[in-house]
Amino acid sequence: MPAAANGASVESGDFGLVAEQGRETKRPCNAFRTWTRAEDAQVCEELRKGMDFRDIAKAHDRTIPSIVARLVKLGKIAPQAARQGSPPRAA
Repeated sequence: MPAAANGASVESGDFGLVAEQGRETKRPCNAFRTWTRAEDAQVCEELRKGMDFRDIAKAHDRTIPSIVARLVKLGKIAPQAARQGSPPRAA
């Protein structure tokens, strides 16, 4: 039976659990936390100033997809622009 580097059995399904635990330790501290009005305003202002999504995400300790999703929800960027991957213009 093959074993993962940490000794977990790949065939027993332990490897999937180990991989999932690794992802959880890498996620930003604010992942899954509720957005505040102040944070919404700050993200909108940073977008207006032309900040890159990567920098906005880093400043808020969130993922880039979460920043994009929030801006779409707030009506600040179009969903189509978010899918294209290019930095959209503020609405």
